[in-house]
Amino acid sequence: MPVAIDKNLVQYYPLGDSAVVVQLKNEISEEVNQQIRAISNWLDEYTFEGFVEYVPAFTNITIYYQPWILNYDEIVLLLKEMIEQVGEIEEEATPTVVTIPVWYGASTGPDLEFVASYHNFSIEALIMLHSQPEYIVYMIGFAPGFPYLGGMDEGISTPRKESPRQKVPKGSVGIGGNQTGIYPIETPGGWQIIGQTPLNLFDIKKENPSLLKAGDRVRFMSISEKEFMELKSDEDGY
Repeated sequence: MPVAIDKNLVQYYPLGDSAVVVQLKNEISEEVNQQIRAISNWLDEYTFEGFVEYVPAFTNITIYYQPWILNYDEIVLLLKEMIEQVGEIEEEATPTVVTIPVWYGASTGPDLEFVASYHNFSIEALIMLHSQPEYIVYMIGFAPGFPYLGGMDEGISTPRKESPRQKVPKGSVGIGGNQTGIYPIETPGGWQIIGQTPLNLFDIKKENPSLLKAGDRVRFMSISEKEFMELKSDEDGY
């Protein structure tokens, strides 16, 4: 179905001298995500002279442009005209659903027991609650290929760690507040780590380096240590 955007609620503001932020509502929701994806789809189909790229986020989308071709007022006028037309672009009929295998284990999920005890759950119940929903990828950010996922059961929402780890292993699956996400590369981080996926979420050598993109759906699938090691060997090419 076409996505409706109330143009009276849309705000525009500059980001430096070569980008403009199109701000939708100030709330994270699937409705706003659909609107951002509709704008992204429009930009994919109807590019314009001076356009460089766009970066979708939770509640806004940033459009980068060449300031020697368009000035700020001109790009805002063009984007306002785009918003008038964007409702005519239909949302993707079938979002991509990606299954992410996860070993929720003691060695791969050092905070698994803490998160379970924090909510007075058994580890098995925590794993079930985390792997049951179908999540939506709201945005990619923080690190290359890092997906911010919405739709987690509020019953397992857990505060971030008071002191972030200096190194979080690649593929770690964590909970930070009311969100869950996957670390695609080794990086510092403060989310509660409950497992790890053997999949490679970011490969700079590929045409599309990130396995996931905004608007995709994600399902977690609990796997055993043996399955984890077999899949990891396949991913690493050993």
